[in-house]
Amino acid sequence: MDEREEKRSEAHRDGANVALPAGDAYHVPVMVREVVESMAPAFDGVLFDGTAGGGGHSQALLEHYPELEVIAVDRDPEAIAALRLRLAPFGDRVRLVQARFDEAALRALTEGVVLAGALLDLGLSSRQIDEPERGFTFRDEAPLDARMEGAAGEGPTAADILNSWSEEELALLFWRLAEEPRGRALARAVVARRLAAPFASAADLNEVLADLYRRPLRAKEKARVYQGLRIAVNRELEALTQALPALRDALRPGGILAVLSYHSLEDREVKNTFREWSRSCVCPPELLQCRCRGHALGTLVTRSVVKPSEAEVAANPRARSARFRVWRKAA
Repeated sequence: MDEREEKRSEAHRDGANVALPAGDAYHVPVMVREVVESMAPAFDGVLFDGTAGGGGHSQALLEHYPELEVIAVDRDPEAIAALRLRLAPFGDRVRLVQARFDEAALRALTEGVVLAGALLDLGLSSRQIDEPERGFTFRDEAPLDARMEGAAGEGPTAADILNSWSEEELALLFWRLAEEPRGRALARAVVARRLAAPFASAADLNEVLADLYRRPLRAKEKARVYQGLRIAVNRELEALTQALPALRDALRPGGILAVLSYHSLEDREVKNTFREWSRSCVCPPELLQCRCRGHALGTLVTRSVVKPSEAEVAANPRARSARFRVWRKAA
């Protein structure tokens, strides 16, 4: 067993043995009623929960639709351990898969799995945010990690990106993924800072941000920079763009694809993709005759974005940025 495989094996064992909070204490699922209602056409088939997290959506769907089976996917070994505990009462109606959701979607398509529905709940779980050692938070003591797989991750950490990417690459990251108005100046400051000492903890990045703004930053200002790093570390936009068409093609006629997103870039990708699939013609306007597919691939179930209720946001403030969109494949 090489070093990388040994780390992955250790991480899996740690995830399986760690003392996990039960049920919604691990992660409070967002917009459960809306998710369950959207999946009514999938009541008697296989549902792909591509970002199962703490299992709240899967549990609600399995309880509401007794004929439903669920493929519960998550790349985090700790989440898989939590799912194993929470979904155990449903027996062989549940299949757990530890993988990136785009890889699992492509595998399902290749293996000929026919899906009645698919759900993607993008972003982070509460557990990942609340555990500083996972490296998703801007608390000073947290390591600059941000890999969804934890120690099992093979890709670069947030610290690796800050210590090795060029100024141009960092500027693009901060501008596009973090929507940071001072992205170029921040990239320049990061490159200057790492010449003295490499980035290791959130305290290092927080110091650069405070120097750049010449004042303590508000939590929201820090959060957008750390969010951009997390998206880059986990290649989240790439995973989304690869998963959507794979899940569409794996759906049975009339199948449902639903996505919960928490960032404008993710929501824009989902919105534009669903709209394009719902058009009968996607030819450029200068063409006088249709030369494309000539028919819509499905229809928008949610004509406009659905947001959580005021009551839900009051009970769970982390739900406030959630955006829900649903698409149905043509019969």
